[in-house]
Amino acid sequence: MKKIGITGQNGFVGSHLYNTLGLHPEKFQRINFEKDFFDDQKKLDEFVGECDVIVHLAAMNRHPDPQVIYENNLNLVKKLIASLERVNSKAHVLFSSSSQEEKDNLYGKSKKEGRELLAEWAEKNSGQFTGMIIPNVFGPFGKPNYNSFIATFCHKLTHGEQPVIDNDGEVKLIYVAELIQEIINHIESGESKKLYEVPNTSVNKVSEVLRKLETYKNLYFDNGEIPALESGFDLNLFNTFRCYFDIKNHYPIKFTQHTDPRGAFVEVIRLGIGGQCSFSTTVPGITRGNHFHTRKIERFAVIKGKALIQLRKIDTDEVLDFYLDGNEPAYVDMPIWYTHNIKNIGEEELYTIFWINEPFNPKDADTYFLEV
Repeated sequence: MKKIGITGQNGFVGSHLYNTLGLHPEKFQRINFEKDFFDDQKKLDEFVGECDVIVHLAAMNRHPDPQVIYENNLNLVKKLIASLERVNSKAHVLFSSSSQEEKDNLYGKSKKEGRELLAEWAEKNSGQFTGMIIPNVFGPFGKPNYNSFIATFCHKLTHGEQPVIDNDGEVKLIYVAELIQEIINHIESGESKKLYEVPNTSVNKVSEVLRKLETYKNLYFDNGEIPALESGFDLNLFNTFRCYFDIKNHYPIKFTQHTDPRGAFVEVIRLGIGGQCSFSTTVPGITRGNHFHTRKIERFAVIKGKALIQLRKIDTDEVLDFYLDGNEPAYVDMPIWYTHNIKNIGEEELYTIFWINEPFNPKDADTYFLEV
């Protein structure tokens, strides 16, 4: 089992890496990192000394003064190197650099010089080092106006604002889960690569991305329809978009009922894609679920009885409670990386319809059990 520490553990890429490693406790032990370790030599040395692998992601991306970015990022690298030398570490260090290395800006310069300093440390101390040149990364939970233009667009579209395109160029992109898999592959191989250019997985014009997101807003955010997702990029972009809702206040969404003397008709879901639809009955007091997905799209629709649906983002403590009643049929969709459950809180059987975008495959279930 490899002991892995991540500087920048709570950042955008760091949190995804930390949580993904946590899905495989039989292979990886995560060594906790706190931001203040860089200001406490003893704590930093204890952290470094415990790690078999250190993924150095901590960095500043934006600041009004570019010189502050440059000095901050280089200082972090220098502090890490000093600690590696003090404890005589033999850890495999993976460094997150950027495709901006060759651009004429201080952020790119800080990443390039930081990578070169770590490569010098490895050569001088017979250490292991991998310098990763990473294209533009997007995915759930990135900070708007900080991590990615996609994060900014998603936030604006789901909060009543209109995105503005500053430069409609082509952008090389990689989804955060794809980047995480690249990092894990290097961790598992244990091979040093002083310079490794992580391949992008798509190239898109900014305006093309915005058009897709506007379609998701019109079809899904406003009307609850799952849009056609024709590629892996589309699925990843859609799952990213879904995580920028004000989820607490967006759900549950009531269905439109069409009633006549025969009873009622309710449309549960309108699809641009296929998937698997099922229903369950649940006796009073029973809870189903307590699991999360990392890629699947799922809808719970209560059509009879009373239910409590709960959601919690896996690395937070806040639990979102949604009360649904079959007298007013409604649904809640499950964002990725949110553990969720449903409980019958009534006195009669609960009838629930479940839809998920891919048929269940026990060999690749994408289902991880965790109490809400």
